[in-house]
Amino acid sequence: MRNPGAGPIAVALCFLLRSDIVDGDTVDGDTAGLSVLLGRKKAGFGAGKVVGVGGKLEAGESSLQAACREVFEETGVLVRPEHLERAGRIFFDFPANPDWNMDTDLFVARRWEGEPAESDEIVPAWYRVDALPLADMWHDAGNWLPLALTGSAPQLRIVLNRDNETVAAVLPLPR
Repeated sequence: MRNPGAGPIAVALCFLLRSDIVDGDTVDGDTAGLSVLLGRKKAGFGAGKVVGVGGKLEAGESSLQAACREVFEETGVLVRPEHLERAGRIFFDFPANPDWNMDTDLFVARRWEGEPAESDEIVPAWYRVDALPLADMWHDAGNWLPLALTGSAPQLRIVLNRDNETVAAVLPLPR
């Protein structure tokens, strides 16, 4: 994924949130009132899993810029940096494979332009926030994603087991 010894991979994830309640009615049959855009990964790291939209920062790019770029590349949706809200930070610690370590900034956006479309990387889909597809996601997602989507802004270190899949520990990040 990166050059050994170069430190953790800097990542930005952006979760588009929409209200499915309009004038007291529901949209798409959703009665929960809030949905999030996630995507089923088609290839590469995490292929087959439902994941957040985002990826690695490019040289000289801020987390805000990377989040906007990744959303556009993966879904065709235009998000502007001023529409992003910080939603937390997660350090993913892979002791069995430290080259996979990721320092991840989380964002949510409630405003954007365009409709999500499939890309070479993901198949986007809306999921109710109160019914996230956690069984189809990385094992760690249940520890932080609901918090990020509901405004709790988690600041966590997720330590993975040797299988690089399951969670060994969830620890607070030092402030």
